[in-house]
Amino acid sequence: MTTAAPTLAGRAPREGRGLRIGFWVAIVLVGLLLAALTAVVQRSGAPTRDPLDPTSATASGSKALVRVLEQRGTDVRVVDTADRVDADGGTVFVDDSRAALDPAVARRLGRQAAHVVLVSTSPAVLDAFGLDVEPVAQVGGDDTAATGTCAIPAAADAGRVTTTGFAYRVPEGGPDPSGTDLCAPTGSGDDRGYGLVRTDTPAGDVTLVGTTSVFRNDTITSAGNAALALGLLGDGDALTWYTTTPGAPDAAPTLGTLAPPWVPSALALLGLVAVAAGIWRGRRLGPLVVERMPVVVRAAETTEGRARLSARTRDRTHALDTLRIAAVRRTARRLGLPRSAHVDEVVRAAAHATGRPDTDVGAVLVGGPTPDDRALVAGAAALDELERAVHAATSGDHQTDHDRRGARP
Repeated sequence: MTTAAPTLAGRAPREGRGLRIGFWVAIVLVGLLLAALTAVVQRSGAPTRDPLDPTSATASGSKALVRVLEQRGTDVRVVDTADRVDADGGTVFVDDSRAALDPAVARRLGRQAAHVVLVSTSPAVLDAFGLDVEPVAQVGGDDTAATGTCAIPAAADAGRVTTTGFAYRVPEGGPDPSGTDLCAPTGSGDDRGYGLVRTDTPAGDVTLVGTTSVFRNDTITSAGNAALALGLLGDGDALTWYTTTPGAPDAAPTLGTLAPPWVPSALALLGLVAVAAGIWRGRRLGPLVVERMPVVVRAAETTEGRARLSARTRDRTHALDTLRIAAVRRTARRLGLPRSAHVDEVVRAAAHATGRPDTDVGAVLVGGPTPDDRALVAGAAALDELERAVHAATSGDHQTDHDRRGARP
């Protein structure tokens, strides 16, 4: 019996520690399992439809435009890599709506394709195609702009197009825009922008389309949108519809693509560890305590608390000054002085009432630094003695020090 007790006592802490470690290991494993299941579900879910998707019949898709082009005899090829773009096969529509295209790929397309129709807001891609413009604003609503006098033939034939999409402008201090055609104006002043921009390239020309509503299923029939879209994309016998997305081979490198493959898993594991550490530390704080308000606090507690702070910091001068201030207030009240009376007035009144010199009363009520405990006790005793003398003087049953000296034989 005497030898078994220590064995059981030593085994219990080890078993409790093992249970806690096993609990947190289980939490981490469950978190990793949930993360893996989430990734699998997202990967196996229905594919998302991007704006201007040529295979999408949704409102933001462009399937209706593709069908009409095919009915008019245009061979539409949808590709997702620049290597499959047939530069000699007519117009190339570059859909960079998500601003993911690598500028080097854009520069190569500008040198090879004779006719490029571009949708992009990336300044690097615009510069790679030789377009000296910058996005100025995102345009919404159902407003239209006249394009009858535009130098772009397809825009002139359309007459009027909706301006929903993006607007561009030539930056201040930029190159001379004389070789650039600007159409479909919106806004005014500093917000003035254009929805259509065309300029020459080494191989031909490029037309930047900010009024992307002309390609959408839900707005292609508005104003002259259909005429503009068909004039830009259906001018030849073949059309290559090139779309790039983040993570694609032709996409510009990002921090995520440059990072090693194990970084996302490591970040997820660190996140789980941080959550576990927060729960662990939060449990150590204990449950919250609800306190009824208002709380009644005794007035003496504040005084006692300040006294303990003064004693802990050995601030004897501050402690004695607190007693002096209280004594000055009580003495002034006893002598009938107003609350606004200066301490010098209180000193003179107390000296006159007790018959003591002003310097002695001032040394008691004002004094100086208190170097040690003996000086603190002596100062407090002197305050008590002075207040008793003032009380005796104002009550009429006293003799001043001068009277007592005169009454001696």
